[in-house]
Amino acid sequence: MSRPSAWHRAALDRIPGGRDGRRMLVVSIIDKTGTGLWAGCTALYFTYVSGLSLAQVGLLMTVSGGVGIAGAPLAGLLADRFPLVRVIVATQLMRGAGLLALLTTDHFLLLTLYSALGALPDRAGSVLIKLYAARQAGPDRVRYQAIQRTTVNLGWSIGGVGAAAALASGSDRAYTYLLAGNVVSYLIVAVLTLRCAEPPAPTRVVAAAGDAPRPKPTGPWRDRTFLGYTATDGVLFLHDTILQVAVPLWIVHATDAPVGLAPLLLVLNTVLVVLFQVPLARFGATTRAARRLLVPLGGLFVVGTLALAASATGGRAFAITALAVAVAALTFAEIIHTTSSWELSVALSPADAQGAYLGFHGLAQSTQRFAGPLLVTGVMTVGPLAWPLLGLALVAAGAAQHRLIRHRVEQPTPPPLSVTTVTVSEH
Repeated sequence: MSRPSAWHRAALDRIPGGRDGRRMLVVSIIDKTGTGLWAGCTALYFTYVSGLSLAQVGLLMTVSGGVGIAGAPLAGLLADRFPLVRVIVATQLMRGAGLLALLTTDHFLLLTLYSALGALPDRAGSVLIKLYAARQAGPDRVRYQAIQRTTVNLGWSIGGVGAAAALASGSDRAYTYLLAGNVVSYLIVAVLTLRCAEPPAPTRVVAAAGDAPRPKPTGPWRDRTFLGYTATDGVLFLHDTILQVAVPLWIVHATDAPVGLAPLLLVLNTVLVVLFQVPLARFGATTRAARRLLVPLGGLFVVGTLALAASATGGRAFAITALAVAVAALTFAEIIHTTSSWELSVALSPADAQGAYLGFHGLAQSTQRFAGPLLVTGVMTVGPLAWPLLGLALVAAGAAQHRLIRHRVEQPTPPPLSVTTVTVSEH
């Protein structure tokens, strides 16, 4: 086997986190390839293989989504108490077990139970990877997260293409094969994750004689600034639901654009993320820079929502153009917001309660995924004028967050911790 060229070695060296960081990127792309195989046909599996009614499928997915909200904070608490790599492996195996259990029954209540239990570790994954990046990549965590997100989009795309090819056969067995393929991907990534070294975790420094004891963090539930930050971030994450849920439905019910435009716009979203997520990450590489990104974020929300409203007022060509503008603006809003959110969520977290804080922040995205579809479909029923109003609400959320975190960003408290584990020997 030939050795990597100098160019390839230089490219690898530019990836933060060292060898273990690169290995975790491989884990991410395999993980999301497997998820891409299964995610697009989940509802179809329950319909054609398990024989559930439309109402039962909707209730099952609502219940599992609601239970999954608890996955992020639970994972954060566990990551503060146990080795992070082992927690990640445990969640990967639990995700595989939850999916595998679906093959054992067609009973509605059991399928709901297994789906809900599988949703807990599934929602925990992004929080644990963010925590791994914060510990492994250190000050380069934003760039690492940007590269990781690019690999995630590539994995989703590969899995989606594989799912489409399998479903083209028209056989119900294809759904079972896709589910099994996702289970296999979890087993592979669990083995690869075990080969990653445990990243250095912040530990409390032993106080010298006469020093005042270090105050313990009160926890995110009592941290008013972090509570407000997480709440406003949950609102800003609505760009995800608008792109994934609202745009396809808006095309069908409110515009003259062809139905086939919807998957093409999702491709546009993926391509823009792959091309620009890493280059734009440098604009949020520091905490102050990440806070400043909230200003252009508001402008992108305004452009995107105005374009969505305009798409319902013209003919076919105008609707296509306006929708493309809307998706482009909202995709750049997505890129900028995720960059800002990665840095701010870590920077606002006390080092020795990092898992608990990042797990709590994970509620922002998981709650949005649960409640967001209901909100945006409600906006759609009002009509085109509701989109600019939603845009202004998103601007207000960004402005509130910008002001709320000012004192923590401008005058950060010196961390009373070290990333070096202190060993106290007994004499």
